[in-house]
Amino acid sequence: MSAYQQVQQFTKMLRNLDGWIETAVAHASKKGFDPEVLVGLRLAPDQYPFVKQVQSSCDSAKFAAAYLSGHKAPAHPDTETTVAQLRERIAACLRFLESVPEGDYAAAEDRKVAPPWLQGKWMTGGDYLTQTAIPNFYFHVTTAYAILRHNGVDLGKMAYIGSMPLHDA
Repeated sequence: MSAYQQVQQFTKMLRNLDGWIETAVAHASKKGFDPEVLVGLRLAPDQYPFVKQVQSSCDSAKFAAAYLSGHKAPAHPDTETTVAQLRERIAACLRFLESVPEGDYAAAEDRKVAPPWLQGKWMTGGDYLTQTAIPNFYFHVTTAYAILRHNGVDLGKMAYIGSMPLHDA
């Protein structure tokens, strides 16, 4: 799968995440509790809460797109405190991902990727994508899903997988 195709997969999963949040809000309404409670929920005391899982999912996708295409990632200061703000964060991330033309990923596999957290070290774009970006993205998006499921939101495997490009037999 090319870098561009993988970023398209991140886009799909972020749209799924937004849908899960919409389902979670409906669940809260049906059960009679404030959906804002979901923002601070976590699976374990030493794990990021839902808000940080969403922020990290977005960051992982946008930085992958930026590093692999040569674009600059937009800044998001991690100030979201409400469900609506989280959904806007996802929307802003999607706008960025969709703004990067496919051709800008042409040299992605061999591009030198040196995020600040690597402290002066670097890796190829191909290694960054497969060894860091993909697993990190799915760790956070899956944990966000798990937090919602753990708290009773009616999501199943198909909500996680989302749409599929099916063809008639």
